[in-house]
Amino acid sequence: MSRKRGQPNALRDARRRDSLIKRQGVLTALERMERNREPVTFAAVARAANVSTWLVYADGVREHIDATRKRQAAQPVQDQRAGLSSSAASLRTDLELARQEITNLRTERDKLRQNLQKQLGRQLDQLTHRELVSRIDELTQHNQRLTDQNRQLTAGSEQLQQRVTELQDDLTAARTSLRRMIRATNQPQETP
Repeated sequence: MSRKRGQPNALRDARRRDSLIKRQGVLTALERMERNREPVTFAAVARAANVSTWLVYADGVREHIDATRKRQAAQPVQDQRAGLSSSAASLRTDLELARQEITNLRTERDKLRQNLQKQLGRQLDQLTHRELVSRIDELTQHNQRLTDQNRQLTAGSEQLQQRVTELQDDLTAARTSLRRMIRATNQPQETP
């Protein structure tokens, strides 16, 4: 039974040693990052120490990372590309100038957009005016053709109406003549 009781203690001790080793690795990585002036973030420290991110947020480790981040914020920022150091005040000034330039560029962009919209509107109005004039001319010509065609059809209709009247008169005369012939044929002939 003493063996079984000893095993949990051994596992617990092994976990404690492993935890201490990992915590020490985090602190070593943090010191190296600070010395090399690398930006310190919780994720960057976890990557550098090859540990999980929950460990860097654990009590006893988080305080060291926060303190290092505060020290870095108080120091001049190192511009690694140019090799120049800048103070926080000069960076704030640069940021404010950049913001003003962005505001100016946005204002200029809006003015250019409005001018472009106005110009496009004028072009559309001109196109529309030309198209309307063209369409009116087309409709006027079509209306004239229809009017001429209507006159021709009306004249043709009148001629046909006269012809129908003449044919009806001829038909009436032919019927009257036919009736007279039939009566004359049907009447008994007088003998001499």
